[in-house]
Amino acid sequence: MELEQFIADCSAAVADSAPTKAVRETVARAVADSSVLERLLGTPERGGIQRIHVSDELTILNVIWAPRMTIMPHNHNMWAVIGVYGGREDNIFWRRIKDDPAGRIEAAGAKSLGPADVRPLGDDIIHSVTNPTAKLTTAIHVYGGDFFATDRSEWETEGLEERPYDVDKAIKLFEEANKWT
Repeated sequence: MELEQFIADCSAAVADSAPTKAVRETVARAVADSSVLERLLGTPERGGIQRIHVSDELTILNVIWAPRMTIMPHNHNMWAVIGVYGGREDNIFWRRIKDDPAGRIEAAGAKSLGPADVRPLGDDIIHSVTNPTAKLTTAIHVYGGDFFATDRSEWETEGLEERPYDVDKAIKLFEEANKWT
């Protein structure tokens, strides 16, 4: 696998009648052998978000979770496919509390992803992510749109009240988490 071919395969999958299924298959092939991805993307040394491809139709990220890092509940307002190729990514899934004026949410389920696990997320999913391990967790995240330009929400961690998503704040969370590694 070469990076350019992976991007081309994901781009072609977006045009499929079932894009999340087609992208899931592409991501599953990519995360099946972590050594190939490390050769292409480098061995991670710290948490962060590496932009592999960003367009109006598709965003591909290499997400590196710092040890014990947690990011607040958020939505994407687009489908996503997550493939872990090292470590573990624990997702808590949330749902909106019906008729809550503050837009609060409540936990609705969870899924732990380890090496070679792939999980599609619908465009209405709300989730938070934790790396519960003492090492870096690496994952390919593919989104059906421009991850950085789409309006979406995040929920503050104590009262679980909705507010606009702040991309810059999320990126700073990765930097802050690196201070503890």
